[in-house]
Amino acid sequence: MTDAKEDIQIVIITGMSGAGKTVAIQSFEDLGFFCVDNLPPALIPKFVDLIENSGGKMNKVALVIDLRGREFFDHLFEAIDLMSNTTKLKPHILFLDAKDASLVRRYKETRRSHPLASQGLPLEGIQKERAILEDLKGRAQQIIDTTDLKPIQLREKIIQNFSLTEKHPFSVNVMSFGFKYGVPIDADLVFDVRFLPNPHYIDHMRPKTGLDDEVSSYVLKWSETKQFLEKLQDLLEYMLPQYKREGKSQVVIGIGCTGGKHRSVTLAEYFGDVFSDDYVIHVSHRDIEKGKGK
Repeated sequence: MTDAKEDIQIVIITGMSGAGKTVAIQSFEDLGFFCVDNLPPALIPKFVDLIENSGGKMNKVALVIDLRGREFFDHLFEAIDLMSNTTKLKPHILFLDAKDASLVRRYKETRRSHPLASQGLPLEGIQKERAILEDLKGRAQQIIDTTDLKPIQLREKIIQNFSLTEKHPFSVNVMSFGFKYGVPIDADLVFDVRFLPNPHYIDHMRPKTGLDDEVSSYVLKWSETKQFLEKLQDLLEYMLPQYKREGKSQVVIGIGCTGGKHRSVTLAEYFGDVFSDDYVIHVSHRDIEKGKGK
């Protein structure tokens, strides 16, 4: 039987300030890693104990270590050696680098000062930092030069190199809702289906929902519904790959009717089925229980 510890991934993200560590940690979060930003290296051994005693709940971990914690930085090699020699957790060091000119330009664009620039000159701090990180760069298992990379390209590299599955971690969340209760603030796309025939006005259907076959059959049988489904499916089949290519980890599609019980629920379930073979799909019904029995 394989030891659970052998399945634990630990990635230490480090490198030059301004080289993309923020984009990197966000990418690891989207991959399902437990992420800690700016962990002092002296605390790594205690954190390793926590991982090993988590019962497998923390099996993918990414730690950002940079010069914001430079007073602890000398402890990093000691912590890495301790981890490598005394546990089955083998840390993977990801070093992000970029050419000096690119880093200077990024600091000027953001109007931030380099943490090691005593006179506020970015190049001075960059050169000091490069000298300090030289040995660490030599121990890195992977170095990514972000000089010519846009944030989305860095994200794609990380996802490609560290994803444990072949499927891109892109999910589609289809949510039904009622306009009378407000539009979901987290929806990327919102579609109003209040123009479709409404089962609410049929007495015996009123207490039911779009999860009931009778209601869904009623909503789906109309020619305007069929035409709408065809057009919206065509639109989503075009848009979803564009969102995925752009680097989004998820898209939230809101489908709303008046009360969020009948038409929107039916269509949310419909599109959940349509796209289930191509994407990770989550279907939810925000307002299905509201006003129940009315």
